[in-house]
Amino acid sequence: MAEYRIDDLARAAGTSVRNVRVYQDRELLAPPIRRGRTAIYGDAHLSRLRLILNMLDRGYAFAQIKEMLDAWQSGHSLADVLGLEQATGAAGSHEQPAVVPMNELVRMFGTQLTPANIRRALDLGVLERRGAHFVAPSPKLLDAGYELVKLDVPLSEALALAAELQKETDRVTAMLVGLVRKYVLDPKGDDWLPSGDELPVFADVISRLHPLVMSALSAAVDRSARRMIPQVMGDRLIAMAERVRAERGE
Repeated sequence: MAEYRIDDLARAAGTSVRNVRVYQDRELLAPPIRRGRTAIYGDAHLSRLRLILNMLDRGYAFAQIKEMLDAWQSGHSLADVLGLEQATGAAGSHEQPAVVPMNELVRMFGTQLTPANIRRALDLGVLERRGAHFVAPSPKLLDAGYELVKLDVPLSEALALAAELQKETDRVTAMLVGLVRKYVLDPKGDDWLPSGDELPVFADVISRLHPLVMSALSAAVDRSARRMIPQVMGDRLIAMAERVRAERGE
């Protein structure tokens, strides 16, 4: 499980330290674990914080958010049955962050690991700073960048691609989740909050979203790769085939 100090938590969620403290004061966010004088937050805090920010963006007031969170934590509590973080797909279904020492980054990217590229990676969330080391929230994404650089793609271009991928993936994910919201939740009314009897149904809807998004995007990317690799590289493949035939005297 990842661990965050308050500034790391705020940065990962895209908000400010001041806001994190406000949400704690309003009892929307659970207090951190204390290690001496250090406050430590975990993945559950990050998931809850993102949920709070999403609800605020949707126009919910603090009182409404607290009412919903309190409902989840009572009687037929979603937190008790599934866990709020599990229901939103934040627990057990994502990559585990990996600590990446500076010397490992130098080994991977060599002289292209410039201060500007490091700042860009931090801004994009490809890397996070933890003391003397860095953390890769998605080791697969970091490895993809490494493979591109090994193929002689400039690191700056790989980072620009990472930004575009995140933008487009966020857009498509929002469209998919928006369809569920539009046809499943919105018909119940803007002020609808799940009652105790409705919580199991609501929990079921939310718990299906993460695997649904993952399945749809994975299938779409696989189909796209099968189409686009031959399309983009086709002329090179044909030229290579013709050269082989010429060398064989065919």
